[in-house]
Order: sequence, then structure tokens, then C-alpha cells
Amino acid sequence: MERNTIIPYDPGLRRRARELRNNSTLGEVLLWKQIKGKQLKVGFHRQVPISHFIVDFYCHEIMLAIEVDGSIHNTIQQKTKDIERQYHLEELGVHFIRINDADIKRNMDSVIRFLKHRIDELTN
Repeated sequence: MERNTIIPYDPGLRRRARELRNNSTLGEVLLWKQIKGKQLKVGFHRQVPISHFIVDFYCHEIMLAIEVDGSIHNTIQQKTKDIERQYHLEELGVHFIRINDADIKRNMDSVIRFLKHRIDELTN
């Protein structure tokens, strides 16, 4: 797929995405403060429906999804779902970054450096 492509999604997810935006985790709020408004040279949106899923942050321009993984993502069942979901989205051309919620809270500088590096790779 070409850059800046809008991937079709299940319209029924819009309501759930809005609920998630209104009930963000602390890690999501902290990261959003660092990436909103093109602070990383590309624009991100929060809780974006893509296909049959919702991703925490998404940049249409470079088709990059960022997922903030809290402790619930440590279970075998959730890890399996996450892998299947990520595989499906990558098949659609979406690049994926998973960031641990604890890393955001404890080491935001490293998280932002990593994101900048990955975005530079995708834009050059």
C-alpha cells in the first residue's frame, strides 16, 4: 500500500474508539503529550479504527501504529491475541511499535528517542 492510505475499518468501532479516547490509561496520556501536534515530525491520532481493530496511536502518513502495552498484555491469552492482531495489520501494510506502559512512565526520554529513530527510518 502507498503512504497515507486510509485502511477501511468496521464503522461500529467508532463509538468504542471514542470511549477509549475518553478513558485513556496514564501511559497513553503521557505518551500522547509527547507525540501530539507533529512533535515527532509526523501527525498521530489516538484510538484509531483499522480493519476490525483499534490501535492506540496511528500515523496515516507513514502507516505507523503505536501500541501501549500494560500488564494485561503479559498473559498468554492476550499475547496470542496481540500477535494475531499485529500480524493482520502488518499484512495491510501497517508498521507496528509496541511500547511497555512501564517504560513510558519510567523512561520517557528513551521511548521518544526510539520513536524518533523509527520514524526517521520510515520517512527516509
